[in-house]
Amino acid sequence: ATSGRQIFQPLHTLRNAEKELLPGFHQFEWQPALKNVSSSWDVGIIDGLSGWTTFVEDVPADTISRRFRYDVALVSALKDLEEDIMEGLRERGLDDSICTSGFTVVVKESCDGMGDVSEKHGNGPAVPEKAVRFSFTVMSISIRIEGEDDGITIFQEPKPNSELSCRPLCLMFVDESDHETLTAILGPVVAERKAMMESRLIISVGGLLRSFRFFFRGTGYDEKMVREMEGLEASGSTYVCTLCDSTRAEASQNMVLHSITRSHDENLERYEIWRKNPFSESADELRDRVKGVSAKPFMETLPTLDALHCDIGNATEFYKIFQDEIGEVYQRSNPSREERRRWRSTLDKQLRNKLKLKPVMRMNGNYARRLMTLEAVEVVCELVPSEERRQALQRLMELYVQMKPVWRSTCPSRDCPDQLCQYSYNSQQFADLLSTTFKYRYDGKITNYLHKTLAHVPEIVERDGSIGAWASEGNESGNKLFRRFRKMNARQSKTFELEDVLKHHWLYT
Repeated sequence: ATSGRQIFQPLHTLRNAEKELLPGFHQFEWQPALKNVSSSWDVGIIDGLSGWTTFVEDVPADTISRRFRYDVALVSALKDLEEDIMEGLRERGLDDSICTSGFTVVVKESCDGMGDVSEKHGNGPAVPEKAVRFSFTVMSISIRIEGEDDGITIFQEPKPNSELSCRPLCLMFVDESDHETLTAILGPVVAERKAMMESRLIISVGGLLRSFRFFFRGTGYDEKMVREMEGLEASGSTYVCTLCDSTRAEASQNMVLHSITRSHDENLERYEIWRKNPFSESADELRDRVKGVSAKPFMETLPTLDALHCDIGNATEFYKIFQDEIGEVYQRSNPSREERRRWRSTLDKQLRNKLKLKPVMRMNGNYARRLMTLEAVEVVCELVPSEERRQALQRLMELYVQMKPVWRSTCPSRDCPDQLCQYSYNSQQFADLLSTTFKYRYDGKITNYLHKTLAHVPEIVERDGSIGAWASEGNESGNKLFRRFRKMNARQSKTFELEDVLKHHWLYT
């Protein structure tokens, strides 16, 4: 790439082979036709604000967004998988001339805000420029034969968390906290998705017209985004969980026994109650009745646990426990800031010397993975004075290491069946340790992800078969690509920039 030959060309000079790969090339139709979505199929990159009648006050002028139409993008993704589909039918011994309908496609949706994406050159004030990316991954395709009950899976995404399988649908320069703008741009996406769920797609695959229906599962969101989309209070709320109604205090008393109760429809009902206050209750009573739902749920997400942020959240928590143990906090009440700072630098120094772990500003995935190991705990234990506390810390980490593969692996029943079976027992042991030996940290409080790790993992695995496969990692890796394409392969004009990035990113996948 450094030889000066440019591999990515601007849109208008693309070769036909590349045009075939981009959305808007293949003919298709929906039966019944999609509500409120144009029936033309040759639509490429559109303005993310299209479909919004703009008033001057309506949409901030500097909001720039580019996207594909959802159905057009899905068609392009399916045509990419055409060979895999035919191969899958052959492997299952199915006669492809009979299999023209009954296909089901399961799609994972991810959406993530990216912090600072401003250009890194020139001087002058740093402008905080934030972006949000919405993408989807085709997770599996199955077919139901007439007279059979179960579907037969003919395609399963082997690497559901790779940036290669994670296709960009919509890029926008918006701050993910700017709820109004975010919902304005994703509004049409939500409308298209809703329309597609009530209709069948007819496209030619392997030379025959076949019909597909789609299921969308919004699992690739971190907790902040889920709370925003589902109308829940922000993550510091007393309602600690996006899956159940527990409060933080309840969750720290009863760490393990909770079941998933929240759902998009219930959140919508609760929002209506919040809006109307039918029982004329006080603000506190009302808030307790709706369990912290105080905005209108905007997009349906599937209540799950985001494996990547779960790792990071728990590692942050362990890092704090390590500090507290170095300072023997269990023996004393509120130590000063200076003392805490001292323990922290002791811990950082030890980790750097023994494990080559550089201190990080914000915990990231790689640091979390290195910190949550038995060798890291050994190293920390060298700084812990009491033998008894050392054993407790080691036990804590042993249990954690046993539990982790269950929400990490793409298919736990295949990859770590034993850990899966023991999960509930292990999490119970873990919770007992926290509520006795480490009571000083968990008296009436517990972090969101720790609660989910202890209380909800087995139930989600039972429901979906996996947590890891549905996580947001592919989308997170895609963030790196966004930065790269923006720097290297995009025209330097606001109007064209996102268009180029979106196109390159799609071709990359």
